[in-house]
Amino acid sequence: MLNGNIVLRSLVPKRFFHASSPSRVDFSHVVVGGGVVGTAIASELQAVDGNSVLLVEKNEDLGMETTSRNSEVIHAGLYYPKDSLKGQLCIRGKNKIYDAWEKGLFQVQLKKCGKWVVAQNDSEAEYLDKLYKNCQDLDVPVSMVSPSLAKSKYPHIRAEAGALESPTTGIISAHELTTFYQSNLELREGTIAFNTKVNDIQFNKGDSSYTLQLLNEDGSDMEVTANNVVNSAGLYAPKIANLILPVERHYKSFFAKGSYFSFQPETPISSSKITDKLIYPCPNPNASSLGTHLTLDLGGQIKFGPDLEWLDIEDASQIDYSASSKNQVAAYEAVKTYFPGITLGALQPSYSGVRPKILSADDNKKRFADFVIKEEDHFPGFVNLLGMESPGLTASWAIADYVRDIYHK
Repeated sequence: MLNGNIVLRSLVPKRFFHASSPSRVDFSHVVVGGGVVGTAIASELQAVDGNSVLLVEKNEDLGMETTSRNSEVIHAGLYYPKDSLKGQLCIRGKNKIYDAWEKGLFQVQLKKCGKWVVAQNDSEAEYLDKLYKNCQDLDVPVSMVSPSLAKSKYPHIRAEAGALESPTTGIISAHELTTFYQSNLELREGTIAFNTKVNDIQFNKGDSSYTLQLLNEDGSDMEVTANNVVNSAGLYAPKIANLILPVERHYKSFFAKGSYFSFQPETPISSSKITDKLIYPCPNPNASSLGTHLTLDLGGQIKFGPDLEWLDIEDASQIDYSASSKNQVAAYEAVKTYFPGITLGALQPSYSGVRPKILSADDNKKRFADFVIKEEDHFPGFVNLLGMESPGLTASWAIADYVRDIYHK
């Protein structure tokens, strides 16, 4: 039985909830979290005949948190182990995006600009060799660039021990990608609840359904039922999972903040004269961070980031997203290793994002943290997505396929 009000928006006629609904539950699936991943999942599930999907988003629009606070890079899939979800889904997602774009089926701004991973010494050159071999195993196209060629092509960029070039790295509008998924969801007659939070989830053992208590921003609450629940709440995913899991199976939240800096050179210089490719240093152990890299926006402007700052908080509601100059010197020192002409004053704090982590700072240095995408034991139809950080944007379409196949093998 449904009660209360909920904010809905759709490009097709709005679907309201009625107490007289003949179905046993209100929806086949409820997807919690309207970031780029959750919206993609909702769209793909709604595309399956017979499904009725509700996407629940606590903000007034989709993609307003982690999705809107990243580098907007289409990752090639260089860094991840072959058998990892990050590796497999990044490559599949990248290929789906480029394939649709090349066929004219994908009206989203993007640019296949390529990138260099630069090395400055023998140990970093060894890393590039290992990375090259990993790319061969993954069937990701790359090539090695000699120090002399690197210097002649981009004189402003330092690559003392050479570089690895990735031609399938690109940049994309995260907002337009999310809107693409949203449009597909709405045209397929899916439902979106905006300004709505999930307060509680109950598992009904009798019929293996779920009851979700929802709270609207105006203070009204309501109850919806579903056969299945997908937890794609990003930074809030552990909190949502813990609403239903027993205490001994609760997940802990870890948060890693990354700040971005705009490039405002004291002596004017065109970005294109510096590089027309993304420039990455060799990353930290286990790719817990890809380093403070040089990236480009779709307008061709340079920006730097993100750096890595672990937050000592327990809940995503405590995050302070304000851009601060406190990390400016550290960012300058990091960038100077591959762009020696940079000056401290040329870096200006711009914005920040926060990565949802499944491991602590210490554990991230010890082992690789993969995506967690799984149906929880003893809770049939309840699928958790945890640690959905980079390359989540690139992998989003493939993640949606992966979750759909959990339900529809």
